[in-house]
This record gives sequence, C-alpha cells and structure tokens, in this order.
Amino acid sequence: MSEDKKTGRYRIIGLRLNAAEFEKLETGWKNSTISKLSEYVRRVLFGKRITVYSRNKSLDELVAELVVLRRELNAIGVNFNQAVHRLHMLDHAPQMQVWVERFGRDRDRYFELFGEVVLKVNSISEQWLQ
Repeated sequence: MSEDKKTGRYRIIGLRLNAAEFEKLETGWKNSTISKLSEYVRRVLFGKRITVYSRNKSLDELVAELVVLRRELNAIGVNFNQAVHRLHMLDHAPQMQVWVERFGRDRDRYFELFGEVVLKVNSISEQWLQ
C-alpha cells in the first residue's frame, strides 16, 4: 500500500517557481529535519511546526582551525621522532650538529604552533562566555 493511499493524499497541485523562489524553498528544506520536500511544503503551507538544524558558526571555524593545527603538530611530531632516531644512529659529530640545529628549529616551530592553539582556544572561550 503506497503512502498516498494510507494518508488519503491523492490530489496533486502544480506549482511553478522561479529559480530564486525554489532556491529559498530548497534552502529552508535542507536546513530542516524533514526528509521529503513535499512534506516540508505541506508544513509551510499549513503553518505547522518545522524543526531546523542550527549550527554554531564559531564552533565550525574552531574545528576547521584545530584540524589544520592538528595536522601541523602531527607533522612536527613525526619530524621529532625522525630526528631522535637519526641522532641515535649517527656516529659522526658534524652530522650530529646539523640534526641538533634542525631539531632546534622544529622545536621552536612546535612551540609557536602551540602558542597559536592556546590563543585560539582563549579567544573562542571569551566569545562563548559573553
């Protein structure tokens, strides 16, 4: 038994919209929790309640920033591990000096990124606490 027969919905209304009108309707539908466009249109038409998704834009921005920072921190961690491994394998003093300098630069970059993470988290915390 089809849904139309169960609900008694067998009347069809043809409705023409221009591109802007349809885009507005589609945007509202996609932001709602309703899966079918026809159900969304019925609810709008008859003034029934519509549940919409809400997104916290500042949280989305924070997540995007943290994803980038996590990638960079992971890359630096890999560089640290490689540097330590190579330092243990080196037996020549000149090669060791090059790796120690590189390790120092990586360490400085790591602390710089860590400072950025702290500043971003503090900034977001201040916004949310207001």
